[in-house]
Amino acid sequence: MRIVDVCAFYTPHGGGVRTYVERKLKVASALGHEMIVLAPGADDAVVERAPGAVLATIKAPTFALDRRYRYFDDEAALHRALDAWRPDVVEASSPWSSASMVARWRGDAVRSLVMHADPLSAYAYRWFGTVASIGVIDRTFERYWRHLRRLDQAFDLVVTASDNLTRRLRGGGLGKVATIPMGVEPGYFSPERRDPLLREELLARCGLGPEATLLLGVGRYSPEKRWSMVIDAAIAAGVHAPVGLALVGEGRHGDRLIARAGGSPHVVVGQPVKDRARLAAIMASADALVHGCEAETFCMVAAEAKASGLKLIVPDRGGAADHATGERDRLYEAADGQSLRDTILAAAADRRPVTLWQRPRQMDEHFAELFGRYSALCGSSDREAA
Repeated sequence: MRIVDVCAFYTPHGGGVRTYVERKLKVASALGHEMIVLAPGADDAVVERAPGAVLATIKAPTFALDRRYRYFDDEAALHRALDAWRPDVVEASSPWSSASMVARWRGDAVRSLVMHADPLSAYAYRWFGTVASIGVIDRTFERYWRHLRRLDQAFDLVVTASDNLTRRLRGGGLGKVATIPMGVEPGYFSPERRDPLLREELLARCGLGPEATLLLGVGRYSPEKRWSMVIDAAIAAGVHAPVGLALVGEGRHGDRLIARAGGSPHVVVGQPVKDRARLAAIMASADALVHGCEAETFCMVAAEAKASGLKLIVPDRGGAADHATGERDRLYEAADGQSLRDTILAAAADRRPVTLWQRPRQMDEHFAELFGRYSALCGSSDREAA
């Protein structure tokens, strides 16, 4: 098959989408498919990454709120690119305008919408969740649900990476939704990378000794990640038990988070760790991953932490919750700082060692299942008749 991924969220500066895209190109090539990732870029360009694996960009403007990203603004140019590549399958990876552009393209390829974003959770539920229920918010944003239902009609498949999001989309009236869980990048994340000396070093940076609990948070420093709530909860928990919090990430709100920590010696707001092996060692050497965002569509960092043998402290809504399947994992009430504080204290009191570790799902398995679904759609008699 020739697959074109219209990838609105790709940026060469890093992040989970880049990790996903780079691995997707390699796996598709290895499986004998042609994969073209079509992304907004600084210039029109085509770069072959592997046999049949291409990263192509269409010149596009920068996104005002985060200039690391760009966005598709020229529908005609996007349609010309799709006409030129003549895909068997075209993916849209954002439920925003680029998906509508793909829906309006006149080609006859199988169309797949991959929900790499959950805008209602990231924005509407976060903004209005303190004054209205999710049901009320959904009714208020019925226009967005109509948009999603139109996309559901225009596409052959809507893919999510978590059962949590699948249930919500089906409840909102979408009929072609399928859960195809993602997985971790192979070769990095494992409990075997745990390093007691590294753990002591990280705790020392938090002004604590080895008897303390080391919490790790990984992700962009942006409002929807709720790092301010995580910092407040960790500091509050630290009044009752020795708890250190190490954050790893980057973003325009980094200085605000440092200010939020208020000079606490037990909170470290760190820089991103680009070396994957180093990040895997840090993950395996912590005691628990703490996550604040209930808007994750999969939550790659929770999957990586689980693969590293960590217990999870995650909200009870969103993709992160799907990973909290172990007896040591703990859910707290999403967006509730007091619930998070209490859950951190409960996790800190639970000193049980890891007794059972299951091999995590690999990212390659996700792609094999996804491409298998595409092959079935391309060969379906219904499409041939159409």
